[in-house]
Amino acid sequence: MTRIPYATKGDTPFQQVLGTCERVMWKWVDLEEELIHYGQLSVSLKEQVRRTLAEGNFCEYCKGKGKPDELHSNERQVVATGFAVVFQQLNGEIPDAVFARLQETFTNEEVVELIAWITFANASQQFGAAVKLGSGN
Repeated sequence: MTRIPYATKGDTPFQQVLGTCERVMWKWVDLEEELIHYGQLSVSLKEQVRRTLAEGNFCEYCKGKGKPDELHSNERQVVATGFAVVFQQLNGEIPDAVFARLQETFTNEEVVELIAWITFANASQQFGAAVKLGSGN
C-alpha cells in the first residue's frame, strides 16, 4: 500500500499520488510528455532505457510495466541502456571513455535528450519507491 493516499487528480496511480500537489503533477506530466514524445530519440529506445533503470530503482510499480528486452534491437539501444546502467550506478559521474562511446553513437542533441530522459526516469522511479507504489497499484 502506498504511503501517500491517492488524490482524485491524475490518470495513473503515480499521477494520483503526485496529484496531492496538483500543480506539481501537471508540470511533471507535461515534462514527461515532452521527453517521451518529442526529440530525436525513438519512444521505443526511451522505453527500454526506462525499463532498464526500473530494475535498479526499487520501484515495484515501475518494474511492473515490464522487464527490458534481453535482445537489443540495435547498437543504439545497447549503448543507451548500457549508459543508463553506468549513469545509475555511478550517480552521474561518467568516465570520459564511457561518454566518448556515447558521443560516437549519438549526436550531441541526442546525448542531451538521453541524459535528460535518464535523470527524469530516475527521479520518477525514486519517487515511486519512496512512496511505495506497488505493482498492484
